[in-house]
Amino acid sequence: MTTGVYEGFYLFDSNRYARDPNSVSSAIQDAITALGGEILVSRLWAEQKLAYQINGHQKGTYWLIYFKLPTLKLTELNRDCQLNESLMRWLFTRCDDRLVDALVSHAQGIVPHRDTEDKKPVAVGVEDSDDDESDEETDE
Repeated sequence: MTTGVYEGFYLFDSNRYARDPNSVSSAIQDAITALGGEILVSRLWAEQKLAYQINGHQKGTYWLIYFKLPTLKLTELNRDCQLNESLMRWLFTRCDDRLVDALVSHAQGIVPHRDTEDKKPVAVGVEDSDDDESDEETDE
């Protein structure tokens, strides 16, 4: 059975989330682990006003999660989401294996270290000139 790494993006009912944030967020994590999945990162994304009402709600709480799950279990996870009354919307996207480490690090808030010691900023459209004659004023 093949296992994939997925990004899950959930939209919770803000009222339910505000009443008990731990149980609302742990319910989705428990659903994944119950199906044999492994949580890589799970965190609050944002709470904001919705672009349009969903089931009479004007505000939503977004949750981001990265997880490993056997591919055939994704249908069962979708069914669990349909039965979860705290969820208004959800989306699962399979992550490219080459991007998993970067995505997980970004979700954890880890900024990759870049070696910038040898690089100097370059202005676009400006030529670097060693000709000092053009800078001197001439008396004529």
